[in-house]
Amino acid sequence: MKYALISDIHGNLPALEAVLADINGRGDDADIYHLGDLVGYAPWPNETVALLEEWRIPGIAGNYDSTVATDYKHCGCKAESPRAEELSHLSFEWTKAHVSPETKHALGKLPFRLDLRPMGGHKSRPQLILVHGTPTLNTLYWTEDRPDSFCLKMATAAGAREGDLIAFGHTHKPWHREIAGIHFVNTGSVGKPKDGDWRAGYVLVEADAEIGMVESVRVEYDLKRATEGILQSELPDEFADQLRAGGTQKAVGVP
Repeated sequence: MKYALISDIHGNLPALEAVLADINGRGDDADIYHLGDLVGYAPWPNETVALLEEWRIPGIAGNYDSTVATDYKHCGCKAESPRAEELSHLSFEWTKAHVSPETKHALGKLPFRLDLRPMGGHKSRPQLILVHGTPTLNTLYWTEDRPDSFCLKMATAAGAREGDLIAFGHTHKPWHREIAGIHFVNTGSVGKPKDGDWRAGYVLVEADAEIGMVESVRVEYDLKRATEGILQSELPDEFADQLRAGGTQKAVGVP
């Protein structure tokens, strides 16, 4: 079987549309799952959730989803500067004010994790375990510089063993590592990359009796439409700049 794993869309409808078109255009009938953070930072929270529901794409709750759904005091986002913290609060308050009751209800229904077994439930291996941040909290950042010991600790918390795969997002930076026969895969971000590449990102996984290909995919999308949507909204203009720069000071291949 083939799986397409998408995460951290953050209300960027043009990026989501491009990713879904790319997955569909491959013609290999990949099952699509999302790993949360559907809303925040871009002006299409309701449209994003509606499109996922239209495509009947199952998934899990990211920190932004669960905090919006429960009217929490903050989004659970990591801020690297006082201005970044201020921007996160502005985005969070805007999102809470603009999600419809239907969207809020949909976000509140999302589970914390999903377990997939390509060979069926009568087989214990392999498992694909989908979480947003880590198997313990959707707010905890699982960055690439985490040591192997941390990864194995998370694998134990998730009940993962040799031959399994744990997929997650939250950091907006894709990476893949195999430790003790367990695959650890950060899917990157569809709508708000932070690795200097403005293009939308997702991951393809082949899995049958064992985990096969794990491929990180990047997709160009209508960046102008996305940035203009932000600029025409009441969201801070900096969010448009961040999209152009791929979340860093230096952008890769901006059109």
